[in-house]
Amino acid sequence: MRTVEDGDFIIPVFENVEDDEAPVEEEPMDEEQLEEEDVDEVEVGGNESEAEFEYSTHDPNVKNVDWCTMNPIATKVAVIGAGISGAVCASNLAKNGISVTIFESARGPGGRMSRRREIADDDRELYFDHGAPYFTSTNTDVEEMIRRWEARGLVAEWKQNFGSFDFITKKFVNFEKEGLKRKYVGIPGMNSICRALCHEPGIESKFGVMVGRLEWLENEESWTLADVNGQDLGKFNGVVASDKSTFSQRFTKVTGKPPPLDLKMIPGLADMIEEVPVRPCFALMLAFENPLSSIPLKGFSIDNSQLLSWATCDSSKPGRSTSSERWVLRSTEEYAQGIIGRAGLQKPSNAALSEIADELFQEFQKTGLDISLPFFKKAHRWGSAFPAISTTKDEKCIWDKRKKLAICGDFCVSPDVEGAIASGLAAASMFSQSSSCL
Repeated sequence: MRTVEDGDFIIPVFENVEDDEAPVEEEPMDEEQLEEEDVDEVEVGGNESEAEFEYSTHDPNVKNVDWCTMNPIATKVAVIGAGISGAVCASNLAKNGISVTIFESARGPGGRMSRRREIADDDRELYFDHGAPYFTSTNTDVEEMIRRWEARGLVAEWKQNFGSFDFITKKFVNFEKEGLKRKYVGIPGMNSICRALCHEPGIESKFGVMVGRLEWLENEESWTLADVNGQDLGKFNGVVASDKSTFSQRFTKVTGKPPPLDLKMIPGLADMIEEVPVRPCFALMLAFENPLSSIPLKGFSIDNSQLLSWATCDSSKPGRSTSSERWVLRSTEEYAQGIIGRAGLQKPSNAALSEIADELFQEFQKTGLDISLPFFKKAHRWGSAFPAISTTKDEKCIWDKRKKLAICGDFCVSPDVEGAIASGLAAASMFSQSSSCL
């Protein structure tokens, strides 16, 4: 699960982007350049003592409580990662008087909830939600937060028809009843929520900064951070790691350097966290001059295709430009794993991405639907944005009380936006309850 946002503390309840030649709006980095999306896998287990490790058990019925009992000027927390989990956590910390600095390796916030800006050959500007297409919620506390985001103009319900397409029979099936499950999108892009939260009072956001080392200073009971080049980033009373690369061996595979957080320096934590399977995929961004009128749905899963798993019409979302029809297709996990297995985790070349884009589009054409040729076509790889399983579940985040270190992300509760929000809220609640010690 991930974090939630806004004034009250509420019980806690899809990233990465390549630096291609075309400008990109505020995207997070992906495994290709260690543009890792959000946080990833972390598993809880072992015999950690309650004195050393605690989990979030915040009461959802207790709201509008100021847990801080210390002068906020003396309280500094570093949040690593500006995906929805980190952004929600930072927002809640700041609202409770804690000074927050966000470090994000990408050029902007959002993680897998980022929005990509592309320039077509005719210089037209195009925007794509190439990560999470939308999010849902079944938790009443998250729903309350969504209402507040709606009031701020950051979120709107996406009221369209959804269903499935059978690649074998070439027919649409399982039409979803309208309103059965509300789907929400950011306005004007999926990254709007994170952008707003990262610029709230009390938060300093530093983008394009990759944290390369975290060191605990025992005598000072504080953390010191440095970037990948060894440049000092400052001292902090506490740290929130909402970016899985902070402790994942994927950081080493991409950069050749050890992960910023050495789990061995924190007794018990190494036993609680281990690599969790992830689901890589490729996103194909398409722009058409005219609507694809043969498609009766604006979002549908694709069954029985070895290459494609999902398709959404981006331009049908509220607050989007309708000057062209834009679609985002997602590959199957198996297809992406096959390519990564052959090519490795390094950033794919433009030639490789172009070949992948052609292959995925040809599969789209094989649906038998009337698919015209797009005037824009481009693929993007998500190396590990989507965790395959959740780990901490009810605990919602991992917390080291003595060192004031929280690890949060969708991998902690459920591999979706709602889970990410919940985990971020849990981390913020831990710091707030412990603020008198910061």
